[in-house]
Amino acid sequence: MGWGILLRRRIRSTKKIWFLGGIIVLVLIISGIGLSMKGFGGKSGKADKAAALKPLVAVETVQKRDLLKQVVLSGKAVPVSQVDIAAKYTGHIVQVAVELGQEVQTGQVMIVQDTRDINLTIAHSSESMRRSQAESIESRAAFEANYYKAEADYQRNIDRVARYETLHATGAISKDSLDTARQQFVNAKAALDTLKEQSMEQGEPAVLESKRAEAARDEYKLEAYKQQREDMILCAPRNGIIGFRQAEVGALVQAGQKLLTIVDNSSMYIDCQVSEQSAAYLRTGMELPVTIDSLGRIYPGKIIYVSPASDAKAQVYIVRISLLQVDLLVKGGMFAHAQSEILLKPKTIFVSKEALLDKNGKKYVFVINENNQAEQRLVKLGLANDDSMEILEGVHVGEVVAVSNVSRLKQDMQVEVEQKDKAGAGS
Repeated sequence: MGWGILLRRRIRSTKKIWFLGGIIVLVLIISGIGLSMKGFGGKSGKADKAAALKPLVAVETVQKRDLLKQVVLSGKAVPVSQVDIAAKYTGHIVQVAVELGQEVQTGQVMIVQDTRDINLTIAHSSESMRRSQAESIESRAAFEANYYKAEADYQRNIDRVARYETLHATGAISKDSLDTARQQFVNAKAALDTLKEQSMEQGEPAVLESKRAEAARDEYKLEAYKQQREDMILCAPRNGIIGFRQAEVGALVQAGQKLLTIVDNSSMYIDCQVSEQSAAYLRTGMELPVTIDSLGRIYPGKIIYVSPASDAKAQVYIVRISLLQVDLLVKGGMFAHAQSEILLKPKTIFVSKEALLDKNGKKYVFVINENNQAEQRLVKLGLANDDSMEILEGVHVGEVVAVSNVSRLKQDMQVEVEQKDKAGAGS
């Protein structure tokens, strides 16, 4: 019984030894495979590193083409006219003759205010004017009568003095009678001179000018009251559509209160704000298509105004485009955009901006030769559009220029060309 137990224990021990040995062998095999793979992987990494030293670049061939600039203008539609109608005087409304959205013609009555008070004022002023005119006529008649009398007295006293001097010389009258005649002459002359001295620069006597001015003042007042009555009847100043209405019969409106708005959409403008760079190339008379965003329609347009100076705050320029054809679908405030292609310079050399490398304030490009080697060139730049720069010096027609991975390139570096003859921007 004891030998049986011992034998079974030896068998179990032997199995454990073989199991542990198998595990050790398996670990060694796996380790060997790992080392082998590591060796292969090292060679692959070197190959990848070698490939990384030869960057992939896109290129374009330098050619002479027209350098163009795309100028995009965005703005809002503006009616040819939008007129606010406000009350000039405080008063009650007695009639409203238009509705919202109604078309009106020039001179059409739209709102009438209560004119009863002003009618009474006009009547009173008219009476005052007539009274002043009558007083002016009466004063003129009285002055002329006094003047003619004074002038007649003066002439009569001249004759009397002459006659009395003759009589005194013959002893027919006394010295006192002659002195009395002479004194009456002096008094008559003074009375006439007083009336003559009343004449103003226009030759009108002061008393008459005062009465005439008073009559004229009353006449002006009467005309002013009549004009006020006309202003209380609000008429359309131009053709259009009622785009705003806030007026009801019986309402008391204040002077200056906005009551109506007349919108004239017979012509439309697009007002745009552009930068200095864009404004420099825009001219009046340029024609361009205008797209109304909400309508998805294109209308022909023409630039009629470019502001001569920029806005002091926003530092932008205002450009106004007139729509040459317009329909009732276009409304004020709709967003619109237009695009104009402007020729900056014909038949010149330019490259994509991606081709330029900035080093210490100087600009370089990399020319790729027939051996796919990069050659760094210092270039002199000219005009620019959104995508391209004109090259004045540094490259020639027919040469190939790198336009990608430029920052990784170095002199004489081998490259792999991704694409040839990439279309230059701006052509």
